[in-house]
Amino acid sequence: MKCWVYHTPELVPAGDLPDCAVVVDVLRATTTMAVALSAGATAVQVFADLEELLRVSAQWPAEQRLRVGERGGQVVSGFDMGNSPLDCTPERVKGRRLFMSTTNGTRALARVQAAPCVLTCALVNRQAVVELLQQQQPERVWIVASGWEGAFSLEDTACAGALLMGLGDQATTGNDEAVGALALYQQWQDNLLELLHRASHGQRLLKLGQAADLRFCAQVDCLTTVPRQSAPSVLTAST
Repeated sequence: MKCWVYHTPELVPAGDLPDCAVVVDVLRATTTMAVALSAGATAVQVFADLEELLRVSAQWPAEQRLRVGERGGQVVSGFDMGNSPLDCTPERVKGRRLFMSTTNGTRALARVQAAPCVLTCALVNRQAVVELLQQQQPERVWIVASGWEGAFSLEDTACAGALLMGLGDQATTGNDEAVGALALYQQWQDNLLELLHRASHGQRLLKLGQAADLRFCAQVDCLTTVPRQSAPSVLTAST
């Protein structure tokens, strides 16, 4: 398979689609999605627009839904929870559908939702995504980093590199960004928490008191669940 890395959804080529798109938002959307589905959430439905999220989620019984809203690293007022994987305990999410909107990750998913296969990846479920790609063998793979409001992010590019490293000889790099992502991960693979602390969004979260989230998000290969798009903007567990 041939893999391209795009640092932000804005850099994804217009008018083209890969065989498989893998969306990455380590801090924290794709980490939270993997944890929620691992903990028994029935699905994660993503929205770029908060008003649309409220309208659609209102059609579901309150006991079967959770509204997940994050802007600038903080919980959106009136929502059930923010974008923290540590909030996704089985007691809270099992049997419920998450209606989710975040600053960056949900925008990236919207950009590639028309691809025939859409997965999400974080450091925590990297190996599970590797194994699914090895099984499926898509010819063209786009790894789309969410970035931060249109800008490059260290943690997402490092995760893209981790995915490429896991694929090894089964993948070839399609652009310079893929080569750079692999090199970044190889340099930092033994000290990922420090990398997240140095990243601009990591520093933003630290100022908001989210050090525990960074520690969790820096873990590698601790979950076996792969969120996979089962309908436009709806992700369910592929294990």
